[in-house]
Amino acid sequence: MATMDIRPGRNTNVRVNMMEGVGARVVRGPDWKWGKQDGGEGHVGTVRSFESPEEVVVVWDNGTAANYRCAGAYDLRIIDSAPTGVKHDGTMCDTCRMQPIYGIRWKCAECPNYDLCTACYHGDKHHLRHRFYRINVSSSERIGLEPRRKSKKIMARGIFPGARVVRGVDWEWEDQDGGSSRRGKVTEIQDWSSTSPRSAAYVLWDNGAKNLYRVGYEGMSDLKVVSDAKGGTFYRDHLPCLGEQGPGSRGVHGLYALGDQVNVDLDLEIVQSLQHGHGGWTDGMFETLGATGTVVGIDEDHDVVVSYPSGNRWTFNPAVLTKVNAVTSSSGSASGDTPTASQFQVGDLVQICSDLERIKALQRGHGEWAEAMLPTLGKIGRVQQIYHDNDLKVEVCGTSWTYNPVAVTKVASDSGGLSNSSERLSALLKKLFETHITGDINEELVKAAANGDAIKTEEILARPDANVNVQFAGHTALQAASQNGHVDVIKVLIRHNVDVEMEDKDGDRAIHHAAFGDEPSVIELLHRANADLNARNKRRQTAIHIGVNKGHYGVVKTLLELGCHPSLQDSEGDTALHDAISKKRDDILSLLLENNADICVTNNNGFNALHHAALRGNPSAMKVLLSCLPRPWIVDEKKDDGYTALHLAALNNHVEVAELLVNQGHANLDIQNVNQQTALHLAVERQHTQIVRLMVRAGAKLDIPDKDGDTPLHEALRHHTLSQLRQLQDMQDVGKLLMGLGNQSGDKKSSASIACFLAANGADLNAKNKKGQSPMDLCPDPNLCRVLAKCHSDSNCQVNSNLRMISCMEQESLEECMVCSDMKRDTLFGPCGHIATCSLCSPRVKKCLICKEQVQSRTKIEECVVCSDKKASVLFQPCSHMCACDGCASLMKKCVQCRCQIDKMIPFIVCCGGKAPPVASNNATQAKPQKMNNANSELHKLQQQLQDIKEQTVCPVCLDRIKNMIFLCGHGTCQLCGDRMSECPICRKSVEKRILLY
Repeated sequence: MATMDIRPGRNTNVRVNMMEGVGARVVRGPDWKWGKQDGGEGHVGTVRSFESPEEVVVVWDNGTAANYRCAGAYDLRIIDSAPTGVKHDGTMCDTCRMQPIYGIRWKCAECPNYDLCTACYHGDKHHLRHRFYRINVSSSERIGLEPRRKSKKIMARGIFPGARVVRGVDWEWEDQDGGSSRRGKVTEIQDWSSTSPRSAAYVLWDNGAKNLYRVGYEGMSDLKVVSDAKGGTFYRDHLPCLGEQGPGSRGVHGLYALGDQVNVDLDLEIVQSLQHGHGGWTDGMFETLGATGTVVGIDEDHDVVVSYPSGNRWTFNPAVLTKVNAVTSSSGSASGDTPTASQFQVGDLVQICSDLERIKALQRGHGEWAEAMLPTLGKIGRVQQIYHDNDLKVEVCGTSWTYNPVAVTKVASDSGGLSNSSERLSALLKKLFETHITGDINEELVKAAANGDAIKTEEILARPDANVNVQFAGHTALQAASQNGHVDVIKVLIRHNVDVEMEDKDGDRAIHHAAFGDEPSVIELLHRANADLNARNKRRQTAIHIGVNKGHYGVVKTLLELGCHPSLQDSEGDTALHDAISKKRDDILSLLLENNADICVTNNNGFNALHHAALRGNPSAMKVLLSCLPRPWIVDEKKDDGYTALHLAALNNHVEVAELLVNQGHANLDIQNVNQQTALHLAVERQHTQIVRLMVRAGAKLDIPDKDGDTPLHEALRHHTLSQLRQLQDMQDVGKLLMGLGNQSGDKKSSASIACFLAANGADLNAKNKKGQSPMDLCPDPNLCRVLAKCHSDSNCQVNSNLRMISCMEQESLEECMVCSDMKRDTLFGPCGHIATCSLCSPRVKKCLICKEQVQSRTKIEECVVCSDKKASVLFQPCSHMCACDGCASLMKKCVQCRCQIDKMIPFIVCCGGKAPPVASNNATQAKPQKMNNANSELHKLQQQLQDIKEQTVCPVCLDRIKNMIFLCGHGTCQLCGDRMSECPICRKSVEKRILLY
């Protein structure tokens, strides 16, 4: 075969397309003539490399490697291009919610904005009668396709779950497999990297080892199949040929050609709807329904002109036509696909882009970028408002910011692929459109139920040999109908005494399938038929577990309203609360807590809901949990290793979570784990400077020893190195240390800096550990020793002066204009009441630079209307006038400008985005109320804890005597009350046995 010389500057597009093809998974194509090199029709291989623009090297899953044609003649079709990293930004599969779509994008030609990924398209999702466009890469033209209902399906075979494999041509993992020629079993197809989906296989080797191996990633083939497995079916003629997916490839004349025989076989209402904007519909066009015509023209808009035997010619939207006796076309094009500028709605959950440089670029002209937005990177928020220019106002991390819609993505309800049950049901649904009669009554019954045909279901069940509980393709009729929401069918099945508790091979019952399918109405119907809402499948999951994991709010709400237990555990010990935290569904989390879900239940790893939120670093979930704590001391609950939620947040550097635990949860800062370490110990050990700053400023004790007698200062100095000392030698100003460890966006600070910060805040330099060492004994450098001593001795006398200095510096920075930085701020924005710019810059500002709210009014701040000596500096609420200075405002009850009653006075500095100045008082008077508040808080906690203990130990019937008799159900009373009862007063079960406690 001739090859083409590729020199720099030539064939650039060809080379790009070639590189994009490496790693693609392929099957034999239309021009295949190479026998069974591939293993047979439907067997899959991997594109390893391109020898030239006309020739490609493929390694088949059976180990055979050879060159094939990819220009002129096409030996290969692409079954999946996801491993190459091809993606369609801004898209989402409307079935499995993958976003963006990787690989080939399949866009419905008849439904607006409806897309499928490759797995869902070949898995028969959406309507099989609808035509689709195939979009190979985001920049390519879309190719019109015939409906899948009429197309040939082939079974894919190769390296799929269940296949037996040995090491392949690219193996480089030594003897992980147990040695050459040792075998293993593929258990799952996974992603080798986040940008290369479905490019690896997880293998369990016969020697017990298991690991992930490349199957397509960068064209690599670590495995060779010795006994292949089925990988599901695919529509062969809908796949693109390898080599013709680029611009300028063959098939640019559209789906239809002159002379094609076509007819219209869709419902009249659908045809009339699709004809809008494509020639419309008139009464004379009724002759076209069911009749065959001939294509005689295609206009510039790709509309098709069809001639009928009557001599009439009609113009049609190509989406309403079907070729007669035509081979499925994979060619054709339509106008480019331009997604809408905004795919969001108010209330959508979105994730902020985590790439700092990219989001800075995207924010230009879209609300701009502010350093205060740093904590929002990668976080989940909720859309509050959509502006006329499609910019989004998003509530995230407790604040609201304006974002470019390109800088956020919708949060998927399920991060994984399809569930086993969904895949099994997909395989079942694809059979529903087969018109031949099999004679199998079981198959007919399940098909009729899955298709929602209540009349046919009733007819089948009337036969004498019908069994309402039979299974077909692993499902009963009730399970298939439940997942699809066919209420009428379910009512028929219930009338015929269907067993609502029948299980499939995974232990899923009808109630589980209804939860999978997001069908609250089915759940209510099953409940009325006495279905067990708390039934578990083989993974010990209840329907509420499935509803939470799939993100089906309506399912969860319905189950809870019907009395489902909210705190049952699955095989991992996780409750629905754990799952809601993992899935970042705060709405479902709140719903569970409102229905008395138990925060204290721990999973198999010993984590309760608070621990789990702290471990996951989910501040929004932590905020919800802390607002719903039934007892305040739960915030300090320990795991078996003594770790509290605060320990976990400190260990993993989850700053926002730690702030919530300290400020909102009032967590005990000084609790010790089994190693007697406090959260401060862990933060110092890991050099998490923001956590250290938070703990110290919140009042954590600095000199608590761990099991070795080491204080946090010991820990900091143990990590100190001489190289870090050089960074510290210029640091002579103790005030900087007292201000903190630097700005929050700074790089990691050295242990020496942390040590100086601790010393400056009063840590004991002479505390001895169990080896008799003080922190100064662990300090290797005399210069650092002097700095530590100076920090410690000068801290008390310099605190107040430095705080005053900080306040002055903040005051100056907050007074300058945020636009020009030359003049002072003097313009009040309405309605938000912020002051951000000078009067010269204010006309250029459309949105407030502090809160991002639309600016509707601008008022220049003049002198005080009372004394005329000072500038007005107090904002009155609710009238939003600023017309008086500090001194005069303090005397007023009504606004002097509008005579409105004053409810609140806001200082100038707060309007500029700063904090209110502290009330002047000496340290002694400040400390006393603080200590009293702490004491009162501790007393309140102890009182509540005592009351809780009483409730657990006192007889629930008489409320006087101690509970000393237990029934077999687990509940108990005192002996006097228990002897008189025939059923438990709590769960109403019959009392079969009474057990006395001593």
